[in-house]
Order: sequence, then structure tokens, then C-alpha cells
Amino acid sequence: MWIECFEKDARFDGEDVESLVEQFVAHVRGAHDVPYPDEEVRLWARNFADASAREDGPVERLPSIGSIEVHPVTEERIDDWLRFFDRDAFPDNPDWGSCYCLHPHTGDVPERPWRDVRAEMVERLRSGATLGYLAYVDGSPAGWVNASRRSTYAKYDGVDPEGPAPDTVVGVSCFVIAPPYRRHGVSSALLDRVVADGEARGARFVEGYPRRVETGHDSGAFCGPRSMFDVRGFAPAEEHERYVVVRRPV
Repeated sequence: MWIECFEKDARFDGEDVESLVEQFVAHVRGAHDVPYPDEEVRLWARNFADASAREDGPVERLPSIGSIEVHPVTEERIDDWLRFFDRDAFPDNPDWGSCYCLHPHTGDVPERPWRDVRAEMVERLRSGATLGYLAYVDGSPAGWVNASRRSTYAKYDGVDPEGPAPDTVVGVSCFVIAPPYRRHGVSSALLDRVVADGEARGARFVEGYPRRVETGHDSGAFCGPRSMFDVRGFAPAEEHERYVVVRRPV
């Protein structure tokens, strides 16, 4: 397992997670000025180290892929969802291995153990508090989109207060595509299914939150590129410092 500093200036490899964590904390305190307490830094480092060992899926992009099928994550697909996030979603980026796409629902909160985040998202999926879709290629999960009601997203609380009621809007908050399937149209297939299902779900609008400035890196594309929304008839509704709210009626 390994831990890489968030400033990308140091990496620590080994088999003893607690030793790696203490090396990381010592480096952070000696090299960087961060406001987080030691225990939060340690927890971030443990989550990273666990993800570096757990996320063992392939990292090389495939030159081509088969047909894409998209299905909502209902009870019988939660095991597929867990396999995807546990092993295949972030083998190239363990920093995000503890997210499990809970962040849109909670907003910015202190670091938590990844197992707690995972368990909370499973309960959300089972109860219907979170609704999303898995894309499959040749029977294997290749990508995910969180397409819950905006009223469930603390991250987007207060968006467009003069606009439609949050519970009438499906918010497309995150795309996660496994490395072999990136740039093969998986996000587009997921978005098309969200739009197609909007009316049946009782929504009036579908909404996205693409970044105002695209970095060109896969890790920065989790909201989807603006162009993907534009070609599907999404129109800008509100601008924020880091993202644009784009929306279309169902």
C-alpha cells in the first residue's frame, strides 16, 4: 500500500499502515501549513492507504469497448455498485477511494472512515434517498452517475432560489467512470438514460453542474464536460465561482 501527499511532493510505500500514516503526518507538519488537526490528517491518510490496497482494478484505457447498457441501481444491483466503488472506480486515484459519491448529499464535512461512508450510501440506495445508474460493458460495471433529486444535495442547497423547486429537479451531480472505459461515451450513455427517465420519475427538469474551467484531467471531470450537456439541450441557468448550473425540461 502507499500514500501520496496531497501536494504531490512525497510518497510513502510499505505494508504497515500505521507506520505509513505517521510518516505522512510528519511530512505534512514539516512541509506544509494546513489547518486540519493531526487526527483528521491521519484519517485521510488511512483512507488513502486502504484505497491503494483495495482498489485493484485495471488502470489502462481500452482502445475500444462493447455496447453500453445502463440500469438504475436497485436493491439487486447494490452488490455490483459496491464492487465498482470498492475495486474498480479509483485504482489510479486512491485519494478519492473513500468518497462513494456521498459528498453531493453532505457537502463539505470533516474526513470520515471510508467504511462509514460506504455503509451510509448503501442505506441511501436501499431507501431511495439516493438514486443513480450503473453503466455496464460486457456485463461488468463500467460507470456510475448520481442522479438524485436536488433537494437531497446539501452541496447544491440554495442553487437558483428563484428557479424550480428542488424536489422537482433531478440533479446530475457526479459521474465516475472506471479507467478502462473513459472517453468511450459512457458518461453520455448515463446522461441520456437520466434524461429519458426524468418524466417517469415525476421530475420537471434535469440539471447538471459542469465546471466553469475544465482541467483536462480525468479527476477533474467528475461533473461531466459542459459540451456534453450543451448538445443535449441543457441551457445555463446560474453561474457560480467553480461551476455552471445547466438545465433542461424533461
